[in-house]
Amino acid sequence: MWQDFIHILTITPLWELLLIFFAKIVEVSIGTMRIILISKGYRKLGTTLALVEIILWVFIASGVINGITESPMKGIVYSFGFAAGVFAGSLIEQKLAFGKVLIQTITTLDFSKPIAKHLREEGYGVTVIEGMGKDEKRQILMIYANRKSARDVIKGIKDIHPKAMIVSNDVSNVSGGYIIPFRKLLK
Repeated sequence: MWQDFIHILTITPLWELLLIFFAKIVEVSIGTMRIILISKGYRKLGTTLALVEIILWVFIASGVINGITESPMKGIVYSFGFAAGVFAGSLIEQKLAFGKVLIQTITTLDFSKPIAKHLREEGYGVTVIEGMGKDEKRQILMIYANRKSARDVIKGIKDIHPKAMIVSNDVSNVSGGYIIPFRKLLK
């Protein structure tokens, strides 16, 4: 019995299992990026990635499926590669940070002018709206930014007013107004 188990584990060369594993990571990472890019409006790049993804999938899947009865390890390695690819794809997307965000800051009247001035000096368009909080008047600052620079915007706000309420939302479409030029990226 143990000999059969060891045979299942060793019938496929290690280099082939590693090739399946890493190729699947690449393929699924590309698929994750494709989905995110298309949902954010980058259709051309998403379509290009889809072509590469499906070419990889056809060759990887056919290699695993054709040899799965002789080597079940191929299926297991393929599955682990899929899971690792989803994780890797999400990390890659987070680093590339495609898209735009709307950052809304609720602050007091005393802090709104210095925050707006600082952000405008950094090149961001800032819209200021008056509002009423629980006990006093508030100012709402609305800033559009690339997702990649959102951390810098938030840090700039917190440096001036550490207790400001900050809300950030992904934006799919923006039209008009003053907006820092976005990376076109084959859009």
